[in-house]
Amino acid sequence: MRPDPAPRQPQPPGAAREPTGTTERFTDLATRILTAPPRLGPVRLVAVDGPSGAGKTRFADRLARVLGAPIVHTDDLLDGWADQFTFWGRLERLVLEPLRAGRPATYERYQWDRGAFGGTPVTVAPGPAVLLEGVSSARRAVRPRLSLAVFVTAPDRLRWTRVIARDGDDVALRSYLEQWRAAERQHFAAEATAAYADVVVDGAAEGTGEEFHQIWRPAPD
Repeated sequence: MRPDPAPRQPQPPGAAREPTGTTERFTDLATRILTAPPRLGPVRLVAVDGPSGAGKTRFADRLARVLGAPIVHTDDLLDGWADQFTFWGRLERLVLEPLRAGRPATYERYQWDRGAFGGTPVTVAPGPAVLLEGVSSARRAVRPRLSLAVFVTAPDRLRWTRVIARDGDDVALRSYLEQWRAAERQHFAAEATAAYADVVVDGAAEGTGEEFHQIWRPAPD
């Protein structure tokens, strides 16, 4: 196995940004990814991060179709609500370490209705690109191994409306969701996730399915 290349240099907080407010094509982003150096062994790992209800899954699905790449959803590796950020060791062991070594990754999804892992195992091949989607997927610990980091954002009220429509408005569930949202706000502030992202996406904008709305990107040198 060849050694990993030098870590990518993320944009630090306060670095120059170039507002775009432009519509970008998924095909162009896919080309950018596939021409970037792999940093997880033979794999170009792409993180799609952002708060709940922002539109991460929708964005990742569209990008994955263009790339022909699999998606690993971090929610599938959480051992319940309390494992919001502490699941990372499981992700490293079951997914990232095998992929880095050029081996397929295999894991069972967490079944939220049963409160346990199970079902048909998921296998992810170490292909040219793999998407990692979910809250904290672009956390500081993985940044040197990312070929690209995307942060999807949307207004708070819209995100809450989406989450309630998706997960339901049960009183007990609402309590979990509120705690989840408070914890993710603290996480993103502490990690400066958006500031380190290569691309920040407007998850509230409607697209054609072939395009996305980019808020800003790093200014050219």
